[in-house]
Amino acid sequence: MLLVVEIAVFWSINPSFLSPQNISNTLAFTVELGLIALAMTLLMTSGEFDLSVGSVFGFSPVLMWTLFNSGVTSLEMGFLIALVVAAFIGLVNGWFVTQLKIPSFLVTLGMLLVVRGTALFVTDGFPQRTWSAEGSWLAEVLVGDFFIGPFRIYMSLFWFIAAAIALGYVLTQSRTGNWIQAAGGNPNAARARGVNVSGVKIGLFILSSLMASLAGVISSLRTSAANPNSGTGYELEVIAMVVIGGTALTGGRGTIIGTVLGILILRVMRNGIVLIGVPGLAYNIFIGAIILGMMALHSWLERRHQAGT
Repeated sequence: MLLVVEIAVFWSINPSFLSPQNISNTLAFTVELGLIALAMTLLMTSGEFDLSVGSVFGFSPVLMWTLFNSGVTSLEMGFLIALVVAAFIGLVNGWFVTQLKIPSFLVTLGMLLVVRGTALFVTDGFPQRTWSAEGSWLAEVLVGDFFIGPFRIYMSLFWFIAAAIALGYVLTQSRTGNWIQAAGGNPNAARARGVNVSGVKIGLFILSSLMASLAGVISSLRTSAANPNSGTGYELEVIAMVVIGGTALTGGRGTIIGTVLGILILRVMRNGIVLIGVPGLAYNIFIGAIILGMMALHSWLERRHQAGT
């Protein structure tokens, strides 16, 4: 409902909001953050957060292009190395959270600073050269584009759809999904029933980092830019998308379909407020207000549910 209202309001103020070019651009931006949000949905359902996704988003393409531009590896091998490093980052996050019992908020906040600092140190704060990869099959597979009528469609949209279907199935139709929800709802009871809660959470931290890495590389290839500062603030926007979609902040309940709607709501809002003349920097005001509003709504619904039982 909120998404429909947004579209109607922005279109009535600026008819170009529904132009083919604007819809195409909105979809291109949407799927990149959307990939991270899908993985974050599973992680938050298990009761954990990952604040390092924004820095991994920026670091992975920097690592890939640094290896390629220095002649150390091919672009494709650089991409694989970036994914492996991202998986290691997720593994470290998960190990600290599950084995050292440090809250994920603190662990991933520290990792955010480590990864972002590494990207800035490696590049001296300057973007990496990316234009030498024209014609690469990797670019075609990840961000190749084509037109359907007036609409420009990127291959990344199909990666997003595939990820949404796969993770939606995992969360709602598989034994792993039951483990994820049990780990977030009542981890002690889950352990008593034989669920490897630590293993589940470590796996989800790895998935979160991998999806952030993939999204960063896709964005880099599409825009021909690899900036060590890219992805700054994305972690909070992604969490907002997941929360708006109905995933419980305390864990135990999550929905991929809801997250997809949350992704569209926020990305349509970001695009729309710019088109109608609202300064883009004001977007954070909307994000913060939505997070507070959804937290209040979740709290009210939880109290009502408990009162009913």
